[in-house]
Amino acid sequence: MKNDTLHSEATALDNRIAIKACEPSDMEAFTAIMSLPGVRRGTLQLGYRNVAQITAWHERRLGKGVTVGAWLDGQLVGHAGLSVYPRARSHGAELGICVHDAYHGQGVGTALVRALIDSADGALGLRRIELTVFADNAPAIALYRKFGFVEEGRSRGYALRDGVLADVLHMARLAEAPAFAPITPITPL
Repeated sequence: MKNDTLHSEATALDNRIAIKACEPSDMEAFTAIMSLPGVRRGTLQLGYRNVAQITAWHERRLGKGVTVGAWLDGQLVGHAGLSVYPRARSHGAELGICVHDAYHGQGVGTALVRALIDSADGALGLRRIELTVFADNAPAIALYRKFGFVEEGRSRGYALRDGVLADVLHMARLAEAPAFAPITPITPL
């Protein structure tokens, strides 16, 4: 019964999550999320940055990609983005995501990743999305696997977290090649 209640609460929350493009006016709320203890521990980003620093980072990192926010009852509860690679790697992008500490496990991450994959596969025409995740972050790894990401490698002692070197997994998702309609030859008149 308890699992049924949790599932129905998560489903109800998922239906109330609004995904939309992030605006410059969202940077203050995004900065607050980036400084939360769980976000600082679960991402490969530095916490405790001010709005100007987050805004500059955001513009540099995601200026050539897509960035979205998850909103619930008028509050930003998550953020995610695709940073599209240049030149020979322009078919791919790196995914980054953070969810407010109070909303983990409630469908926010699922809504964000779904929106980015829809954009990557559709409008952007990307064939590869990759990410790096701490090897002990089982909920995030499960989320990525749900969307077809697979582990491609492990880097030992990759990042300093809480004063200890931590391993990360490199994961990626390859999209199916688009089906093209056969070209009908033009008959000369």
